[in-house]
Amino acid sequence: MDERIGDEFQRRTKYTRSGLRGGWLLDWENRPLPYKEYPGRPRMELPTPGPRTTMDLDRALRERRSVRDFAPQPLELEDLSYLLWAATGIQRREEGYAFRTAPSAGALYPVETYLAVNRAEGLGSGLYHYAIEAHALEELRRGDLGQEVARGALGQGICAEAAAVFLWTAVFPRCKWKYRQRAYRYVYLDAGHVCENLYLAATALRLGCCAVGALFDDELNSLLEVDGEDESILYLAAVGHPVS
Repeated sequence: MDERIGDEFQRRTKYTRSGLRGGWLLDWENRPLPYKEYPGRPRMELPTPGPRTTMDLDRALRERRSVRDFAPQPLELEDLSYLLWAATGIQRREEGYAFRTAPSAGALYPVETYLAVNRAEGLGSGLYHYAIEAHALEELRRGDLGQEVARGALGQGICAEAAAVFLWTAVFPRCKWKYRQRAYRYVYLDAGHVCENLYLAATALRLGCCAVGALFDDELNSLLEVDGEDESILYLAAVGHPVS
């Protein structure tokens, strides 16, 4: 890895007053699609996400922490539905736009959510994609993937022990369409917003959550069957019932 590539990226993607003069025109005819879908894959509609807790925001902020020890208890489908929605689901629709629970630069929403299920009521173990617009899960692969996800996360066993692991990718062209190379700055900010939403929602449901940023990119991209260029893994989070 080039020791100075990050420094060079930071320098070359700065905004300056002189550099912004004139701006640029957006190519509306070739704007990337806002949602990823898997036609033909089995789809499971999720329960309508509703309030399943009375914990207020102040308490959730004070109790939020990373949990690394998980009990074998499966996640309830209603809780999983709420976690997916709270992290990056559609919050409201206004003037033709579907705004989500987490902010995104330019409302472009480049982050996609995949779910590796180890134990969840009503769902078989396997890999799923969160179809945001339909609030549904698309089944991509059946089977116990816990150890494979853990290996891709630098051997972190919590990914095999948790009830489920959220895997977030970025579809870079969605953001580059408007922001060009500076888009990479915004993509990682977006992922952080999504993960913090998940942390707070998990805390409110009295579940444990632990973000994972250390990963072997190519191994997890292969698991998700994404190319690592137009779409690539960014971030993980293990979720489950904490050990009492």
